[in-house]
Amino acid sequence: MPPEGDFYSILGVSRDAGADEIQRAYRKLARQFHPDVNKDPGAEERFKQISEAYDVLSDPKTRERYDAFGEDFRRVPPDMDPADYARARAGAGAGRGRRSSQSQEGGFGDGVRFSTGGAEGIDIEDLLGGMFGGGFGGGGRSRRGWGPIPGSDQEVEIELTVEEAYRGGNRSLTLQGPDGTRGTLDVKIPAGVMNGQRIRLKGQGGQGTGGAAAGDLYLVVRIAEDSRYRLDGRDITVDLPLAAWEGALGASVEISTPGGDAKVKVPKGTSTGRRLRLKGRGLPNPKGKPGDLYAEVKLMVPHRLTREEERLFEELAGTSKFDPRRRR
Repeated sequence: MPPEGDFYSILGVSRDAGADEIQRAYRKLARQFHPDVNKDPGAEERFKQISEAYDVLSDPKTRERYDAFGEDFRRVPPDMDPADYARARAGAGAGRGRRSSQSQEGGFGDGVRFSTGGAEGIDIEDLLGGMFGGGFGGGGRSRRGWGPIPGSDQEVEIELTVEEAYRGGNRSLTLQGPDGTRGTLDVKIPAGVMNGQRIRLKGQGGQGTGGAAAGDLYLVVRIAEDSRYRLDGRDITVDLPLAAWEGALGASVEISTPGGDAKVKVPKGTSTGRRLRLKGRGLPNPKGKPGDLYAEVKLMVPHRLTREEERLFEELAGTSKFDPRRRR
């Protein structure tokens, strides 16, 4: 499995890949690792990584920050110069362990200052300490600081039924903050959300400092398994039990769908396993064509026959020339 933070490796593309190549890679991997298709225990986590990687690399501005700052791109202040950041990181690696004569609150006790020839005067604790809430030790304020720091983005999983994913609607979420306090958030779920889809709630993530904007909260959709419905992307499959004579003679049958009851026309001569399509009755698609619903036929016979039913079946057996085991 590719490293979790390496979004290019996760999608299997080079760092100079174009938008179309990234989209093609995402679609291929999403089909391969979608939890409804791939039952491997690690498929769901892999699908989440693929979705996150695509969210970042498909947005030009977010991708530019990721290319500049790597896995820290969500935490680095928006006005940070990438060259200064890179030099400070390099200086931290080269000078780790040297102490300055100045002291400050927090950190490791004595102020730890790193520098290199090309980045004289850049304090790695000023740079990184601010990102992670002030000082490596979690205490003091940096000496110079880098201005307001945006809040971090956060994720929370939300489980929906197939009907809720189909219709959308309002949900109240109880979330626990970093200080242990709980709060209620009312959110609107759009109709037609899919497994693994991330719903962005702007400004509902971690709080910024120094007046900076809060981060975003992402709801990661998990559609609960349902004994009635099987999902494949936006397509939905349901079982359609039929009596033997309905399959033979044809029928018009009512079935339940996530959007309500519907009628399906069964052609004459229908056997078990045949899939009857109801176009556009799958999951809605706010940006395009909805999925389809497929009714998969299962012919059923009575467990116990009345005398009349038994007589009629015997009459049919003696009259019919049909042999289901004969090769056609």
